[in-house]
Amino acid sequence: MTATPDLVTPQLATTDLFRSVFRRHAAGVAVITAFGDRGPVGFTATSLTSVSAEPPLVSFGIGTGASSWPAIAGADHVGVHILGEHQRELAATFARSGADRFGPSTAWREGPEGVPVLDDVVAWLVCRVHARVPAGDHRVVLAEVVHGDPPGSGRPLVYHQGRFTALRD
Repeated sequence: MTATPDLVTPQLATTDLFRSVFRRHAAGVAVITAFGDRGPVGFTATSLTSVSAEPPLVSFGIGTGASSWPAIAGADHVGVHILGEHQRELAATFARSGADRFGPSTAWREGPEGVPVLDDVVAWLVCRVHARVPAGDHRVVLAEVVHGDPPGSGRPLVYHQGRFTALRD
């Protein structure tokens, strides 16, 4: 048996520990949109995951206390937008509580199924909500892709260490 180096005593699981660990996990940045009773809603998500190719399914998490949750909870369809490295400010706008997310600085249009579709993104999808699974203070939304377009070019926006950044070569 070989000697192991001295390890720091593991911490008990806390919200701070959890957040500290996941700040070190780089994630792609997406904006999820829907149309609610009061108009378009959206939020920045770093939890977007490809789930299945057949049928094409994605998932993302949303807090039940989020301002967008009531619309997402009742939506039949959602928009999923992959942001490019040139869209740091857009990501920040959709992440900021109380921001006018669909104000004059946000270019968007009504897309398939009435879903708000953001302009100038790397790619977008419109998905039919399949399930909303309780997961602590969040819901994991499973959605089937029904429309999409990878119109944009460029490199993706990444979230790491609490900030929006770009990939390095």
